[in-house]
Amino acid sequence: MTNKTSSLRVLAFDYGLSQIGVAVGNSGLGTAQPLSILRARDGQPNWDEVSALCKEWQPDLLLVGDPLNMDGTVSEFAQRARKFARRLEGRMGLSVEMVDERLSSFEVKQQQKEAGHRGDYREHPVDDLAAELILRDWLGQQ
Repeated sequence: MTNKTSSLRVLAFDYGLSQIGVAVGNSGLGTAQPLSILRARDGQPNWDEVSALCKEWQPDLLLVGDPLNMDGTVSEFAQRARKFARRLEGRMGLSVEMVDERLSSFEVKQQQKEAGHRGDYREHPVDDLAAELILRDWLGQQ
């Protein structure tokens, strides 16, 4: 776990098979904002794009949402997200923490529906907002 008194720049990832949402934040300021949505092929992003984001934002820590089952057990999808996290750590050379993201996508979609989103998530995805929520949840635990 990270030191509560330190200020870290953080990138958070909402893992998906075709899209990966990214958010950026700062633990000292308690800020989080959506950043981008990366296209992925069977869960694999363009690693050059991930590297470019890391170079631009210079994060101290990376977060990946952990899509556990509602009972807390590890789903097949959670295993894939954890594999993505290990690859991210190995390729970027940065520490990665998993963050429980149960219901984060559902919560973001509910918020967006209330704000007038028509539910056309393929055309207007919210993965970056889900990454922001993952980051905000992590910030709240610090």
